[in-house]
Amino acid sequence: MAVRAIPQVEVDHAAARRSMREQIARLERQLAEALVTAFPNDRLDVGIGGQDGPRVLDLGDLEAQRDALDARLREARAVLTDRGARVEQNKILLEKMLLEPQRHKYVRLPATEVGERGCGAYHVRPKLGIIGMLMGWWHVKLSSGCPLATSHGTP
Repeated sequence: MAVRAIPQVEVDHAAARRSMREQIARLERQLAEALVTAFPNDRLDVGIGGQDGPRVLDLGDLEAQRDALDARLREARAVLTDRGARVEQNKILLEKMLLEPQRHKYVRLPATEVGERGCGAYHVRPKLGIIGMLMGWWHVKLSSGCPLATSHGTP
């Protein structure tokens, strides 16, 4: 029985590195787009770690960087999906509060929880204070919620 020699396969390392860099660039772009377009007001950590300054990466380093970016992109998409679901649930709650405020007495919903900017909050309160509470007059009030600016210097 004759043993056949295994043919030598030449690997084009330059082409492999180029392909890895293209994959890394695509993953970085997707990660940035996912974070910026979905929740522009939220801050999410996008670092992949292991960066020791500028250097030429070999094929193994590029693969590790690509894999870390892919894992970070999957994680970021999961976080954004969860946040998106929470915002949608809160938008439904806000609609219910606006339609039937008497069923949601004293519910307070921060504006950021429905995907809005600012520091305000939607709050179901009685109209005209105690009289409105006794009469069943409830409404949703949007407060600015922002603290007043105070000066800490000399007057």
